Amino acid sequence: MFSGFMANAWEVATIVAIVAGVVGFFVVLRGSAFPAHAIPNGAFAGAAGANLIGVSPLVGLGVFSVIAALGIGTLGRRGRSDVVTALALVMMLALGAAFLSQSTEYEPEIFSLLFGEILGVSSNKILPVALLGLACVLAVAVLYRRLMLTSIVPDIAAARGLQPHRMEVAFMVVVACATTMTVPVVGALLIFALMVGPPAAARCISDRPGRALLISVAIALSVVWTAIACSFESNWPVGFFVGTFSAASYGLGRVYGTWRRVRGTRFARISH
Repeated sequence: MFSGFMANAWEVATIVAIVAGVVGFFVVLRGSAFPAHAIPNGAFAGAAGANLIGVSPLVGLGVFSVIAALGIGTLGRRGRSDVVTALALVMMLALGAAFLSQSTEYEPEIFSLLFGEILGVSSNKILPVALLGLACVLAVAVLYRRLMLTSIVPDIAAARGLQPHRMEVAFMVVVACATTMTVPVVGALLIFALMVGPPAAARCISDRPGRALLISVAIALSVVWTAIACSFESNWPVGFFVGTFSAASYGLGRVYGTWRRVRGTRFARISH
């Protein structure tokens, strides 16, 4: 389980889980789950277009992810952000369909882009994923205080001279970078589950941002590691376990959060 090609899977999965836990925390905090869903699902069209012109699919993923992020972040502040996000997703999916219709060689790779290929990651992919993942984490670290302020109290942030719409664009670009590195590994559909389930569970468990962020990373790591182990033992797809365990983590987080509130209420009544 820990040798040969599986060693690459464990290493890359760990990097992806850390990035998903960190970036996903702010995805949930800022209510950006829809853009976080739209960017990776639509960006696979970039990979299809890159393959059509003979360029690396990773380049296509990056270009389409950034374009989608800039479009959603910029146009969303001038109108309904949900409408802009939906239209961006539809547009990219339409382009993806057009690109795929012009190529017969790309069809076998669609499944891996949508559902991931974590057990087939080659050694030469580890360094690019690690570098891009490090860039995402560092970007969040640099923007941490401003992201936190514009996420929780945007009016106060604006009064202090911060421009929430600019932070939204910057954060969408971070999500795009995270998408570029994670889609080839866990797939466009599964990175959404990993970016939302564990962070949402962490917010139910703790109200302290720093602690919740660490819990988010810990849950994401647990989900990915457990998913790989279960997939290895059962020969079931990794994606099934990632999606299931991500949803289960949120369910357990909600149960714990409810229990904590009830206990706190009872304690307050006893104290009085």
